[in-house]
Amino acid sequence: MNSENNTRDPEFLLLGFSEMPTLQSLIYGLFLSMYLITVLGNLLIILASISDPHLHKPMYFFLANLSFVDICFTSTTVPKMMLNIQTHSQGISYVGCIVQMFFFLVFVELDNFLLAVMAYDRFVAICHPLHYTVIMNPQLCGWLVLGSWIVSTLHALLQSLMVFRLSFCRVVEIPHFFCELNQLVQLTCSDTFLNDLVMYFALVLLATVPLAGILYSYSRIVSSIRAISSAQGKYKALSTCASHLSVVSLFYSTGLGVYLSSAATHHSRSTATASVMYTVVTPMLNPFIYSLRNKDVKRALRKLLGGKA
Repeated sequence: MNSENNTRDPEFLLLGFSEMPTLQSLIYGLFLSMYLITVLGNLLIILASISDPHLHKPMYFFLANLSFVDICFTSTTVPKMMLNIQTHSQGISYVGCIVQMFFFLVFVELDNFLLAVMAYDRFVAICHPLHYTVIMNPQLCGWLVLGSWIVSTLHALLQSLMVFRLSFCRVVEIPHFFCELNQLVQLTCSDTFLNDLVMYFALVLLATVPLAGILYSYSRIVSSIRAISSAQGKYKALSTCASHLSVVSLFYSTGLGVYLSSAATHHSRSTATASVMYTVVTPMLNPFIYSLRNKDVKRALRKLLGGKA
């Protein structure tokens, strides 16, 4: 391999969605609006969870953490993309690209784990209501969130170190609006067998285990709801899960769709367009889903905004 391909200071270019100048202002305005809505909506959920004593419960503790992660998740990618549009530049430094990839992996895995933890919380609340306060005590809730942070950070650190061992050509054109792990591995000049092995093993392990936990929790929840005799009791039990189930469906369906499409077309900008669904749209919709379908959250938001409760 020649010296050009061994450089440790390559130039990375984020190609984004389109190079047409007429579309840049439209893309900038659209993403700026979605980003502001995401930050404001999730921030309101966090403030409402903290300020209202009725929301000092495990369910809303996890929801506040999910909202914080969603703000960080979106902030990892969108501001850099908007800065590049504003400055008419596509560049990102080598270190900046690895750092962006690291934090993206941290927050996407945290989303994954927190959704599984929230499913477990609903399982305990519906299937073991008499023991709920004993099982879901503050210590366990704290350990579940801390464990999610630790595992997500270690995974992101491992993947980042694996990318550091790769060599890149002088100019690396990434057909995406952020530095995504799969795209970087595909664009390297080095042998990627070990990276692919670690990447797909971690993907299977860290995606299927939380998803299996969610599916198991909801299978038990459905069995418990079917055993409830009254229609009102069934409706009440279902209503406590509706918001979370909507968010889970949106997150996994969009994320799975992106990775299936990227497996078929590694260098297509259609992957970048599809990624918008779970990197920007899903975090933006989460506060609306939880606030519109949850009376406690709506009441807390009205109090927070000074309205009549």
